[in-house]
Amino acid sequence: DNVASFSTAVTQGAIHILIQALRDAGKGDWFVVVERSGLDNLSRERQLIANTRKTYSGEEGNTLKPLLYAGIILEGGIVGMDSNIRTGGSGIRYLGWAAKNQYREDVVTVNLRAVLVQTGEVLLNVTTTKTILSTGAGTDLFKFYEMGTELVEMESGSTGNEPVTQAVRTAIEAAVYGLVMEGMQKRLWDFDYGTLYLEDDNEVDKGTQ
Repeated sequence: DNVASFSTAVTQGAIHILIQALRDAGKGDWFVVVERSGLDNLSRERQLIANTRKTYSGEEGNTLKPLLYAGIILEGGIVGMDSNIRTGGSGIRYLGWAAKNQYREDVVTVNLRAVLVQTGEVLLNVTTTKTILSTGAGTDLFKFYEMGTELVEMESGSTGNEPVTQAVRTAIEAAVYGLVMEGMQKRLWDFDYGTLYLEDDNEVDKGTQ
């Protein structure tokens, strides 16, 4: 429960989850995602290709296509991981036999904002939260038999924890959805619902053929 600010209690690969969420939005037609987290590796590889072509093909060798530039940068991250937001449970004990159950709720918070590259203006800012539920149940027996000379003791239990990475994924996907809807409300972009529904119907028809 004692988590330091540099802890790996939450995934360190949230950027990859965000890229997948953006690629999935609108069936891959809404966002053109360009590589920036691995830009150093990309630049070195392009430089290697350019040098190789220059060496073997001369100055007139095939040149690389220019890199795409971004009109909007998405910034943000996992801004909070709060533990023990709510805890509770219940139990019963009778003549040496007992049963109990417990639960705990944690909350992960994700922030996502859209920044206009030309001016640096923050166009959109969305914050989402996702509850992470942990549960546990158990029974135990503590009883004397044979006139109090023989002791029987037994204990069993189980716990279940919602995957933190899955909770982070859900929060990021909700943030992307909120960003799209807020941008539409502010008339930054628009999309046709009918087109999405038509594509879904076509996929269903293909699956039934």
